[in-house]
Amino acid sequence: MKAAIFLDRDGTLNEEVDYLHRVEEVALVPGAAQAIAALNARGIPVIVITNQSGIGRGYFSWEEYQAVMNRIDVLLAREGAHIDGAYASPHHEKGQGIYQHPDHPDRKPNPGMLLRAAEEHRIDLSRSWMVGDKEIDVEAGHRAGCRSALVRTGYGSAGGSTRADLVAKDLPEAIQRILSGE
Repeated sequence: MKAAIFLDRDGTLNEEVDYLHRVEEVALVPGAAQAIAALNARGIPVIVITNQSGIGRGYFSWEEYQAVMNRIDVLLAREGAHIDGAYASPHHEKGQGIYQHPDHPDRKPNPGMLLRAAEEHRIDLSRSWMVGDKEIDVEAGHRAGCRSALVRTGYGSAGGSTRADLVAKDLPEAIQRILSGE
């Protein structure tokens, strides 16, 4: 079993846009593609773990979500980088129909998506990291048995206290520090 890096999407991998669903609004955090390429070069799986309550609330569709993910894949590929998997939770207390759920096991801070990814990709969670811009990302990582890093981009730019094992200005710094064994 191998270590992996789990990444939140909005505000961590790409610039924060409320309820991102338009391809033309996708912009990677500066240096994110190069940081992911460094992980790829070392054979470390990179897996996106993202809450997408906009789907559950009816603000946008799974197709629009997938179009955004496809655009992210294209932008990463331009820099020789790729992600190895992506998991999204549409569940929310204000969700509609089957997506209305105040505490679904997949919705961060719950660890459901990380646990499923670990099983499907044969990942050792105790050697892995969850990187995100919110305390719910930190908590999801800890609940899954990972170490967690908080980046000060997206919602993380507001500052505040954290239970993160590592705090970095952005994803490239977090990855560099993780790879250096910090």
